[in-house]
Amino acid sequence: MRNWFPERELFMRSHGQVRFIRISTRLQMIVAGGIAAAVLLWLAVMVATLVSQFTAARDHAALLEREAAVASHESRVAKYRGGLEDVADDLNRRQDFIEKAIEGTIGELPKDLPQGTVSDSSGEAEKTVRKISIELPEARRLAEVEARQLAFIERLTRFADARAMAAETAIRRVGLNPAMLRTSAREGMGGPLIRLFTGKDETVDPRFARLGASLERMAGLEQGLRRIPSTLPASLEYISSGFGYRSDPFTGGAAFHAGLDFRGPIGAPIYAAASGTISFVGVKQGYGNCVEISHGNGLMTRYAHMSRTGASLGQKIDAGAEIGKIGNTGRSTGPHLHFEVRINDRPVNPRPFLEANRHVQEISAGNRAHQHGE
Repeated sequence: MRNWFPERELFMRSHGQVRFIRISTRLQMIVAGGIAAAVLLWLAVMVATLVSQFTAARDHAALLEREAAVASHESRVAKYRGGLEDVADDLNRRQDFIEKAIEGTIGELPKDLPQGTVSDSSGEAEKTVRKISIELPEARRLAEVEARQLAFIERLTRFADARAMAAETAIRRVGLNPAMLRTSAREGMGGPLIRLFTGKDETVDPRFARLGASLERMAGLEQGLRRIPSTLPASLEYISSGFGYRSDPFTGGAAFHAGLDFRGPIGAPIYAAASGTISFVGVKQGYGNCVEISHGNGLMTRYAHMSRTGASLGQKIDAGAEIGKIGNTGRSTGPHLHFEVRINDRPVNPRPFLEANRHVQEISAGNRAHQHGE
């Protein structure tokens, strides 16, 4: 340690006088130790924060699972005995919760909902209706409405879970992390806090909380799915050069090709492979006229050798929107589109993304059909 911190002397000249400051080995070691301790403390705080966030998320998920147990028919009977007006108010609040939860995410509810992960409470609901019909005949209709409403909530939760699982499968097929895409979908959000509740005491029935969590997961994954570059960037004849190592067309030596080359005529349209934001428009060395689109989470697509660009920096773009024309600019032996997919500026093979096109389109088409009640 003393070899690392030898005694040092600093000379200073001020107003014609020369002074020197001697810094001892001990002082240097104390300062270095303080800096090291501060860094370790910072790392410890960061680790503790991450562990706390993970634990909180895990505990919240476990809480939802525990609370999702259906209330017993005895507790519901007690609720009805407390006053039918309170029960009617609860049912109205629940219906309001349902409408707000599904608005803008599913649209018109499809007729046939797929099975999923939520439990089936139909048996307990039947017990409730029978018991109330015997003890409070005048409340039978309300009990039947509540049973139908809870069955609807469970079916809707299954539907949201099934759509989320389909989107997650499509995302994993191209080697991306669904959790990261889902997290990015929550960026750039805000507004006043307006709580939703289903009970008079401003509490939320666990089954409704489970529905809200399923709808949020479905919406986040489907939004992330729309940002995967799975749309063909042009109407092209064939792939003239693949991804990976190849013989360079100019030197003949071994070289790495960071994308796919699609042969096509000059002036043929080039389309965005996914929705995103235009992050670069201009000339890059070797690429010629080039457009880049950022899709979030470090995912970016690059389109090169254009004869003309048709997008502007910062522009929001949809999948399939025209962004330029095929050309022969830059380091090119003939008219074609050079197409790249990059994750955190690291080139990856675009083939799995484009080959996932059929599966992604099937999911999107199915969602549109559900929204239109087809």
